[in-house]
Amino acid sequence: MSTSVTSTVATGPRPHSLQRSVGEPRALRSALLTGGAWVVALAAAVPLVSVLYMLIVKGGARFSTELFTELPPAGFEMGGGFGNAIVGTLVMVAIAALISLPIGILAAVFLAELKPNSKLAATTRFLGKVLTGFPSILAGVFVYAAVVLAMGSYSAIAGGISLSVLMLPTVLLTAEEAMKMVPRKMKDAALGMGCTRTQVIWKVVLPTGLPGILTGVMLGIARVSGESAPLLFTALFSNYWLQGLREPTASLSILIYNFSSMPFENQIELAWAASLVLVLIVLVFNILSRIIGRPKF
Repeated sequence: MSTSVTSTVATGPRPHSLQRSVGEPRALRSALLTGGAWVVALAAAVPLVSVLYMLIVKGGARFSTELFTELPPAGFEMGGGFGNAIVGTLVMVAIAALISLPIGILAAVFLAELKPNSKLAATTRFLGKVLTGFPSILAGVFVYAAVVLAMGSYSAIAGGISLSVLMLPTVLLTAEEAMKMVPRKMKDAALGMGCTRTQVIWKVVLPTGLPGILTGVMLGIARVSGESAPLLFTALFSNYWLQGLREPTASLSILIYNFSSMPFENQIELAWAASLVLVLIVLVFNILSRIIGRPKF
């Protein structure tokens, strides 16, 4: 018995080699596709690296403390900075966040937990996806007609409202997906312990989905930080420090737009420096979204 088994094993088919032959069709196809992917990736990185290089070289040459503490110079003046534009940008982004975050998260709770299959939920999702591709200049025109004309002046409030229109769909859709990722077993366990629907949402769904929600918030802030078209119609610009929310407000994007078209070397250099600062602000928010949204094991 043992002799027959031994002879069968000894004379059985030899296992195939696990080494991949370079000449095999599948190996050649895999190598070609891998090489093509690298070529496309490098080609896509060329514009990005070029832009970053120009920003660092030209914008970094003017980096100093006066950029953040002084006001924009007049046409023939030298020096100056754009501290008021940085403050104005942060204030309007904060106003946009204060408007869009409560609305977006509450709407996401309705879509994910309360009435996920209702007609209202389907309509809201559709409108949210449409708004993600909504032209930013149209948001500015809408807020100009609805807010600026009613207030009688350009203002930081109008600028923040226009940015909130663009920020809202990102927060809404991302928060909904984050809440849907919460395991069903956790919700059922909370309900089985006697928790109400409100307690399940407040104590289980929101805390568990918080990293994904914050990721959407950071991405929304990063998107609206560099918007210029809606601010042309709502906040306009100002060469002075912000004194109130109901007055024209400076922003980095509008300063770049104004200074880059001037025939003065000093203003063009300030435009490059402001571009670098704006890119760094957006980069910080994107890095924060990656850190916050990283899975925790």
